[in-house]
Amino acid sequence: MKQESKFKISSRYAEALYEAAAEKGDVAAVMKDMDVLIRDVANDKQAITYLANPLWNVDDKKDALQKVAAKLKLADETLRCLEIIAERNRFAELGMILNDFKSLYYARHGIVEVKVETVKPLSKTQDSKLKANLEKLLDKKVLIDYQIKPEILGGLVVSYGSDMIDDSISGKLNRLENVMKGGQ
Repeated sequence: MKQESKFKISSRYAEALYEAAAEKGDVAAVMKDMDVLIRDVANDKQAITYLANPLWNVDDKKDALQKVAAKLKLADETLRCLEIIAERNRFAELGMILNDFKSLYYARHGIVEVKVETVKPLSKTQDSKLKANLEKLLDKKVLIDYQIKPEILGGLVVSYGSDMIDDSISGKLNRLENVMKGGQ
């Protein structure tokens, strides 16, 4: 199967799940489920491999999914989507489907994920100021993922989408070095 078609398939499943959840007024609950499942899928690749095995009976997969859904307290729409994925043997694409749903949810709710690299954790005041400035700059609600990177020496590196703002000391030193070499 072509890689492109896997992307199309995952986006179709994500769109169908979003629409079904919206119809039931359960979009926020399904989004919470996506966060839980994304975390669990990342931590347990073996379970997905097992569920993706076409030799395992679909009814047995559904039984296992119902037990998992009860344990994790997943919304009905999330469980139904997982059952459809089992019926159609699409568990190999589950990670992509979950991430596509999350991206779709963020796009429709005006949310952007921002990665911020710092040398040390920001204070609450610094965090709230940075968040307010980013929300003003991007004109969207911002979810910040902080990463501690001592190698940047100081300042911040902010990444969102395909854009990056490098206001780190190491970035400034690299730019200065390029200027001194005649690079820019």
